[in-house]
Amino acid sequence: MKPLNQTVLDMKPSGIRKFFDIVSEMPHAISLGVGEPDFDTPWHVCDEGIYTLEKGRTFYTSNSGLMELREEICKLYAAKYGVHRDPAKEALITVGGSEGIDLALRALVSPGDEVIIPEPSYVSYVPCVALAGGVPVTLALKNENQFKLTAEELESAITEKTKALVLSFPNNPTGAIMTKEELKPIAELAVKHDIYVISDEIYSELTYGGEPHASIAALPGMEDRTIVINGFSKAYAMTGWRLGYALAPQVITREMTKIHQFCIMCAPTTSQYAAIEAVRNGEKDIRNMRESYDKRRHFLLKQFEIMGLPCFEPKGAFYMFPCIREFGMTSDDFCTTLLKEEELAVVPGSAFGDCGEGFVRISYAYSIDQLREAMDRMGRFIRKRRG
Repeated sequence: MKPLNQTVLDMKPSGIRKFFDIVSEMPHAISLGVGEPDFDTPWHVCDEGIYTLEKGRTFYTSNSGLMELREEICKLYAAKYGVHRDPAKEALITVGGSEGIDLALRALVSPGDEVIIPEPSYVSYVPCVALAGGVPVTLALKNENQFKLTAEELESAITEKTKALVLSFPNNPTGAIMTKEELKPIAELAVKHDIYVISDEIYSELTYGGEPHASIAALPGMEDRTIVINGFSKAYAMTGWRLGYALAPQVITREMTKIHQFCIMCAPTTSQYAAIEAVRNGEKDIRNMRESYDKRRHFLLKQFEIMGLPCFEPKGAFYMFPCIREFGMTSDDFCTTLLKEEELAVVPGSAFGDCGEGFVRISYAYSIDQLREAMDRMGRFIRKRRG
């Protein structure tokens, strides 16, 4: 008898972790591979967490999370993005945005349902669809379109079995965004074909160039068919606090909460109290971090221009996705050789889907000094390859 789940056996390990594990054993290596803010969690947020511990607020919360936190999140989404949800019935606090993605898929997908996943994309979408019993349908986005999803591409992937679309903008790994005008035809197709959208908006606060984040949930016809996933890791530098949330129609939130109830119980209480402080008083922190990321973004774009390395200008998140096809190496070979010769770690684009082959992901969630040294090493590596 085979003791293990075949779906799990068939899953490939994350392509990101391979290089992270190698770098951890190289004391002089520089890693631009991890998508984690290099800022500490703002002190006033930490202080609130400490205060709640001192006051003994270490009990379980309701399965859905602290009502006070859900109210603050719903007020934020209404004010910033025009998305209106009832905090009592349409909001759920999760253990990071990743749990929210898993819950949404398990609540929506029945065996055999197809879920469209535009790629390159975050590494967990395909495995989570498979674990829910669904069929992942990957859709290759194009560099010439700055890796934005077009209506024509989406319609070509829709079948009678399509249940949902996973939308991930601002995007990891490309840094691409989609404006309100660009989202409108996507929303129209979702309504036309009666499909749901899981909108992963974890980088919503990190957009540059004056174009604010637009949520597809605010567009006509999308209120009853969109699950918004977000969290505190990226915007507030709270990765280790493991806190996210989902905003969805009541009929979906109820079933997501049921799964969450049996698997998790509730998100960490201390993190929830700290998050209330973050939402209420964290706007200045977000602005300061965003300004710093923007300076790093411009620095890398200039360095790639000097190197002659093709890279479109990303307008969101904290990633760049330059093309390395000219070197005649696979993305994995390029990254492995770069790490070996220059002790610089970046992530192969193929880790984010087959259409990421020929690209590498570079995170600029690192200090400008680290980025400067990293670009010196990459420039030296590229000059060698060009002879």
